[in-house]
Amino acid sequence: MTDTAFLFLKGLHPYDALPDAAFAALIQDATVQDYSAGAAIYALGETLDGLYIIESGEIAVHDENNHQISLLQRENSFGERGLLRDGNAATSARAQTDSRLICIPTALFHKLRADHEAYRKFFDRTRTEANNANSAFDLTRVQVETLMVANPVTCTPGMTIKNAAQKMRDAHISCLCVTNRKKLTGIVTIRDLSGKALAQGLPHDTPVSAVMTPDPRTLPPSAIGSDVLHMMMEHRLGHLPIVEGGKLVGIVTQTDLTRFQASNTAGFVADAAQADSIDALATVTKRIPNLLVQLVAAGNRHDVVTRMITDIADVVTRRLLHMAEEKYGAPPARYAWLACGSQGRQEQTGVSDQDNCLILEDDISENALAYFEPFAQFVSDGLNACGYIYCPGDMMATNPRWRQPISVWREYFQHWIKNPSKEAQMLASVMFDLRVIGGDGSLFEGLQAETLAAASDNSIFTAHMASNALTHQTPLGLLRGLATIRSGENRNTVDMKHSGVVPVVDLGRMYALQGSLDAVNTRARLQAAVAGKVISQSGGRDLLDAYDLVAQTRLEHQARQIKSGKAPDNFLPPATLSAFERSHLRDAFVVIKTMQSALMQGRGVLG
Repeated sequence: MTDTAFLFLKGLHPYDALPDAAFAALIQDATVQDYSAGAAIYALGETLDGLYIIESGEIAVHDENNHQISLLQRENSFGERGLLRDGNAATSARAQTDSRLICIPTALFHKLRADHEAYRKFFDRTRTEANNANSAFDLTRVQVETLMVANPVTCTPGMTIKNAAQKMRDAHISCLCVTNRKKLTGIVTIRDLSGKALAQGLPHDTPVSAVMTPDPRTLPPSAIGSDVLHMMMEHRLGHLPIVEGGKLVGIVTQTDLTRFQASNTAGFVADAAQADSIDALATVTKRIPNLLVQLVAAGNRHDVVTRMITDIADVVTRRLLHMAEEKYGAPPARYAWLACGSQGRQEQTGVSDQDNCLILEDDISENALAYFEPFAQFVSDGLNACGYIYCPGDMMATNPRWRQPISVWREYFQHWIKNPSKEAQMLASVMFDLRVIGGDGSLFEGLQAETLAAASDNSIFTAHMASNALTHQTPLGLLRGLATIRSGENRNTVDMKHSGVVPVVDLGRMYALQGSLDAVNTRARLQAAVAGKVISQSGGRDLLDAYDLVAQTRLEHQARQIKSGKAPDNFLPPATLSAFERSHLRDAFVVIKTMQSALMQGRGVLG
């Protein structure tokens, strides 16, 4: 074994926990193997040589249907699932790039598990997941705060690169978070020290600030594990700081995710992030319906499924923005591309059109403004080609009305709040669900905060918005039945979108306005409304339960349609449900109607 492989394993858990004698036996029997890009490491069902650990490069792992389920990088290991089952590969693995692997022979792997508790515990979790039919989706069930390492090791921007390297070595870690008065300012990794400092021959007293990555990408502790994995795969990150209220609270690394692979969606994200054409992106999105079926069949809750499907749409959008910049040249002004509607709320299902807009910086020239017309058209056309059809209401960045400088957007919101006409209510309802997808997000931050404050302070506007929120009625019929559509192609069905999910979306938006809550996702808005005492705990819990049942029933209906070869829609025939299911669904609609009535009485809704 090479010296670099020795040092690599010595700093990697669980190998750093092995006694000296066991580690000596390990480095004597383990082998270092080099693979060229495209080379097969093992095939499905093949007898495994042992456990593989990635020292460098990227390894693509595919399932029995040849779908990529993981793109693994440095410090990740693979093959343990087959070793813990019957010794034969449960997947196939191929080098995505030139890679160097360390192989621990099968017999030694099992001996280390038998003799050393830390080693056994590390891989016992993997064995549990390998036997769990839902193991591919575990990251959807865990919040980042349970994955992250709390209180990560830090350094100041002025620390020398020599001292930073020593600090990483002594702590057996591969990065340091660079902070100034607890505020994260950057991150420095072993790769930075080798690629920027050592390779360029920088003096040992060079400050960390010269080689660190400034203002790194971050997530809050409330994010879910798949958010981490998707961000890492899209931006090729190995370390992701966790920040709350501007302060560093933790960090998640690829090693932390080894046992928690949301592999199916990760493959989608990786494929979309690396697509080199619109056709390649469309090939990725064509697989989304089958993904929805898999996620629902695995028992995932509706908000997890829609969040993961929306993640793919976000990556596709960002990839199209990048392609547009390559096609038309560097943007002549700062911009923010935002999504509204279901993508903005992270609630996309198997039926989604596109709703988007562009916020541009002020004092933009006419030439610069003209640049964004074909730019927006390219992205919108690309989304349509990928299955996110054009918005029937033309609420897209291709419409000049929704492609304006920030000052114009500020005027839009001020006018809607001061003059709550029917159109203003409709537009405000859509635009309050905005979320930045790409570009410069700072263009939107101030606008969002001031608009929420202005809206919540205007009682006339909120009364009109509340009235607008009650336009979507629940499908409650007489004699404890469900009221179905009476005519047309959707006769004898319930519209689970406009009569089921949308009423709760409207309520959540109203609660956000009343409490100046910055959450955009409906479920997050309901939870924040309970926490902020905008609604009572009992009413909030009932509404959350009702929403979960309605949204889950809608999603399961779509999954059944896809499985039967049909295009998914929102029209559910109650006859396809059992009497028990119909009864509970009706109870959920009663709860929603009760909360609508409470909103009407509490806000003095206009008649």
